[in-house]
Amino acid sequence: METSALFQRLCLVEIRRLLMVIGVAVVVIILFQCFALPYGKGWSVSPANEGSVVLLISNPILPNSSKSSIRVFNIMTNGSDSSDLGEEDEAEIADKDAEYELKSDKILQNDVMLKLGETLGKSSITVTDNTSSQEKSIETGSKQLKQDDENGILEATTSSTFGGIQSNAGTVPGLFLSISKKNGENRDRDSIASDSFFPTKVISLDHMVTQTKNAELLQTISVTLNNNSARDSISTLKRWERSTSMSQMNSLLIHSLVYSHSMRPQRLYVRDRELLSAKLEIENAPRVDNPPGLYAYAFRNISMFKRSYELMERILKVYVYKEGEKPIFHQSKMRGIYASEGWFMKLIEGNKKFVVRDPRKAHLFYLPFSPHMLRVAMFDRNSHNQKELAEFLKNYVDLVAKKYSFWNRTGGTDHFLVGCHDWASQLTRHHMRNCIRVLCNSNAAKGFKIGKDTTLPVTYIRSAENPLKELGGKPPSERPILAFFAGNMHGYARPILLEFWENKEPDMKILGPMSRDNAGKRRYREYMKRSKYCICARGYEVHTPRVVESIFYECVPVIISDNYVPPLFEVLNWEAFSVFIQEKDIPNLRNILLSIPEEKYVAMQMGVKKVQQHFLWHKKPVKYDLFHMILHSVWYNRVFQMESK
Repeated sequence: METSALFQRLCLVEIRRLLMVIGVAVVVIILFQCFALPYGKGWSVSPANEGSVVLLISNPILPNSSKSSIRVFNIMTNGSDSSDLGEEDEAEIADKDAEYELKSDKILQNDVMLKLGETLGKSSITVTDNTSSQEKSIETGSKQLKQDDENGILEATTSSTFGGIQSNAGTVPGLFLSISKKNGENRDRDSIASDSFFPTKVISLDHMVTQTKNAELLQTISVTLNNNSARDSISTLKRWERSTSMSQMNSLLIHSLVYSHSMRPQRLYVRDRELLSAKLEIENAPRVDNPPGLYAYAFRNISMFKRSYELMERILKVYVYKEGEKPIFHQSKMRGIYASEGWFMKLIEGNKKFVVRDPRKAHLFYLPFSPHMLRVAMFDRNSHNQKELAEFLKNYVDLVAKKYSFWNRTGGTDHFLVGCHDWASQLTRHHMRNCIRVLCNSNAAKGFKIGKDTTLPVTYIRSAENPLKELGGKPPSERPILAFFAGNMHGYARPILLEFWENKEPDMKILGPMSRDNAGKRRYREYMKRSKYCICARGYEVHTPRVVESIFYECVPVIISDNYVPPLFEVLNWEAFSVFIQEKDIPNLRNILLSIPEEKYVAMQMGVKKVQQHFLWHKKPVKYDLFHMILHSVWYNRVFQMESK
């Protein structure tokens, strides 16, 4: 009897202990949900199809709002890039390089999941097999998603709550990524994490799906919002990236001219004194009003530019390092979206006026590598991340610094590099941070230093033999289209642009991707030639080839890309021949354009025609062409970095 009672008491003690352990576990889980995951997010991983994983991020506590719908467009299907007319050609599609949009900003990569939960609430990241052409339907909570792989469109409808993703301005859809394997190929797409975040932004999944090296990014999102919600959502979702206005950029430029931050050499050499003398002459340039061959109104200070250009032609000497082997060094592509870095490399290495064989005679030192070719070559060697590529460049700098004394003398401030690939800004921001970086991806909020670095124009070259083919456009009186845009839904701004203006007004041709055949390309050119304003909306990054395309076809560029520093910013007054519209003002696009007086439009269009010469490549460089203007920007920035002891 006593044994039985003792046994029962022991059981009760064990049950109490078990209940206590369970209670503690529940409390820990609740505390983790409340504090470790902001705003009550919950995490779960659920299986999808074979070889797939679905990661859900939920946030049940945000308030309800109105009904919304989203459209998701395929960017790549079956391993090919269907990028828009202004961003790729057939040669670029063949090497599959333009889709590698990895942005390895560690801060963004570390914080992006938290930002996603805080801002969007509930999203889903799906890894699926895209080889099936059957229509699929996935139900998650109150959502019903219908996917048609044949036409590449996802549709989602919601009740009053879309997965708990709400804002005061309206419902903001979640993020949907589709990453697929194709026949077991190791196709590395890494990520398309960008500078700021909106529902279309893509996260690096390397740390979450380590086995999916062959991921193919397939989709971005177009969001249906009302006018107020577009403004509020863009500003809210980009809140951790500062937006630099054009007036602020101008102030930064002036500050850089007045206060140089270059590393002083221990003693001034002959070349340093020549640069200081040139700086003094430029600052005290005699006044000129209308110099022949130049359009004064398009320049910040035509007198200073003219004197600086003359001194560059007379004084400047450049040494090109011979170290480095092809294809990464001394070789680059002359066609496609990254052609700018290739044209400059070819023309500078073949130049006899500026280039010297004796480095002791040089004012500037050119690092002759192509970020685009580096990306392609290292990918072929199974190097799939930026860290390995940056280490490769560090080793090259170490080689140059060990062999020559010039790098160590100035810390690299008299060295420059030219890169148009998106990754160039990231690859060079550490070991080459003191160099003058000539970059297409000139984001003022992401390490681009106004007054030191300079912007490389994105020139989309279709014919290396005839880069000026189809140059020109209609006069203002024969441009009946108010505004034109066509392209893929890269990034977050373009989907918003289409949601507000696609098929809304007869004189606004705001389109998605156009066909890539000859007829489609001809139609694209005709639209640009017959439009008053050409919309240059950012893609995954701040730069776009449409800026130079607009100038090429004599259409006034309308730049919608916060923090983008336009090309030749040191000398050109861009507001004299272009329009800058903040991304949050996309809903007011038409009103802004219509508010521009006809006289001002005609003057801007005239400015576009006049500055066109500065954005053209020639097989044999001519005065004031793009080759000389890029070289001048490097020279100009270096001169104004100099300070006497």
